[in-house]
Amino acid sequence: MDLRKIKKLIDLLEESNLAELEIKEGEEVVRLSRVPKGAITVSAAPAAHVQAPARAEPAPAAPAAAAAPPAAAETGALPPGHVVRSPMVGTFYAASNPDAAPFVRVGQTVKAGDTLGVIEAMKMFNQIEADKAGTIVAILVENGQPVEFDEPMFVIG
Repeated sequence: MDLRKIKKLIDLLEESNLAELEIKEGEEVVRLSRVPKGAITVSAAPAAHVQAPARAEPAPAAPAAAAAPPAAAETGALPPGHVVRSPMVGTFYAASNPDAAPFVRVGQTVKAGDTLGVIEAMKMFNQIEADKAGTIVAILVENGQPVEFDEPMFVIG
C-alpha cells in the first residue's frame, strides 16, 4: 500500500467519528487509531502502523497483588460504585514498567486525574485517569491483559 493511500485513510479517519480503522489489501494490513481526547500519550509512535502477519509477543508477568479480578467480574455483576471503562482497544498495564509498583491498589484513595493504569495501543501508551475521586473498590483487569473498548476496568466507590 503506498503512502498516498495511507494519507487519504488518515484524512478519512480524522473527518469521521470512527476511533479505529483497519484496511487489508492482499497481505498488507494498515490499522489507524485515533487517540481519544483527554488521553495522555506517554511515548510517541507513527500515526499509521503497517503490520506484518500476526506475531505473538510475550506479555510481562503480572504481579500477584496488581489486579486480581474479583469473582463478580466473571459473572458480569459489578460492585456498586463508579465504573471506569476502557476508552480504547489495547493491552492494559498496571504499572509503568514490569519492576515498578502498580499505579493503584484496591482500597487506595484516588483523586480525579490520578493515573490508574496505562493501555498500550499501536506502540503508544495512553494513561487511564480517574474521572472521579474516591476509593478503588475493584480492579477488574489483570496486568498484561487485552482490553476491549468500553470494558469495565475499575470501580471507584
